[in-house]
Amino acid sequence: MRRFLLISGMAVLALAAVAGSAEAPGAPADLISRGDALYDRWQGEFDLAAYETRLRGAIKKWEQALVALPAGETKLRARAWVSLARAYFELAEVYLPDGERRAAYVKGEAAAIAALRLDPEFARVEETLGFRAALGAASDVGAVFWYGNNLGRLLGYDFGRALFGGTRDVAAAFTRAVELDEAYWGGGPHRALANFLTQTPGFLGGDQLRAGVHFARAIELDPAFIQNYVDQAEFYARPRQEWDSFCRLLRLAFTLGADLASVARWPLYNRLALARAQRLLAEGGHCP
Repeated sequence: MRRFLLISGMAVLALAAVAGSAEAPGAPADLISRGDALYDRWQGEFDLAAYETRLRGAIKKWEQALVALPAGETKLRARAWVSLARAYFELAEVYLPDGERRAAYVKGEAAAIAALRLDPEFARVEETLGFRAALGAASDVGAVFWYGNNLGRLLGYDFGRALFGGTRDVAAAFTRAVELDEAYWGGGPHRALANFLTQTPGFLGGDQLRAGVHFARAIELDPAFIQNYVDQAEFYARPRQEWDSFCRLLRLAFTLGADLASVARWPLYNRLALARAQRLLAEGGHCP
């Protein structure tokens, strides 16, 4: 269950310490903008291998900005924390070897929680009703979405945490993300919830039938996000041995992959999804 910490103060402090060790000339808002520019994948030709350097550079700028930002600058701080939560997740997913991924997911989760706790309503509900209830009061779709993604991966390293509430936190995060902005990140909240439902055992909250509805909605919301098709093929159609659907979804992915404009809509994710689709096609022997 690879896709799967209540966060301790120590984890946030450790992440801040990494940021604090960097030399960071420049105003905080400028550092955030420079990080955004390094992160940007939509200007010019995208090179997957070369992008790692830019992604690491963006992380450094956002960390530097957080050191320099006053505590009262909650909007900028939330923006930087969410950016870090997303970037650490992507760094782990795309560029890090197996032995280094867990630490990046820990940092990503810490960053997302730091962003969530900047919301006064989230903090109020957490104090009175607990963290999981506070997820239902979250107002920042990016913070709650990337929290769910990083935690989901971490649970693959810690079955005990998954068994004693971790999967419920993941489900709560993605459910709230659907409520806040179902179209975020290429239909990401529906896609993430579908992946959770289809890859999680029933006694921990999985539900295959519900998963199909969310996969379909993700495709409807963003037909150009190729991962929507590939995830449904791999994690829904294949386990159910629905081979006609499996092959149809892969064909749709390859059709989009032949359209450079479609690939460019989500240059990183679409390239990764197409590579996975090729592997699925080669492994199966089910598609003519």
